[in-house]
Amino acid sequence: MFGAEKNTNSSSSGSITLIAQGTTLTGDIHFSGNLEVEGTVIGNIVSADEKARVRVLNSGSVVGDIEVASIVINGNAKGDLYASQVIKLAAKAVVQGSVHYKLIEIEKGAEVAGSFVYHQETSNVTQFPADSKEFSRESKLDNKNMQSDKDIV
Repeated sequence: MFGAEKNTNSSSSGSITLIAQGTTLTGDIHFSGNLEVEGTVIGNIVSADEKARVRVLNSGSVVGDIEVASIVINGNAKGDLYASQVIKLAAKAVVQGSVHYKLIEIEKGAEVAGSFVYHQETSNVTQFPADSKEFSRESKLDNKNMQSDKDIV
């Protein structure tokens, strides 16, 4: 029905990898499926899988860049985030770095110390005719003003 939310707890690609609370992993992680971080990761997290998802939970932290299709942060992330699909910043998220997104959801209470960079998909849509008429009219006015400037000199 209208307004129904998708179940974000279901596995996107089946397999789930967990970095448990109290665990510190140092080094880059390349994965497919789902990665849940309750502990600490010092290194970059990367997945080429377009259905991959990483969740940094309340007790979790990542020091490094995250480049995954779907990113959910409810813990700490110090590094840039790159999501080709969606980024969700939950209420207890603390991000120090740039957030590169196509679609973003930010809950009240989330903190970001960095910039937001929107990545729009390339489109084959042509310019709206009203916009091109406006541009054409402005160009004619500019040409007219330039011509009148020449007349004054």
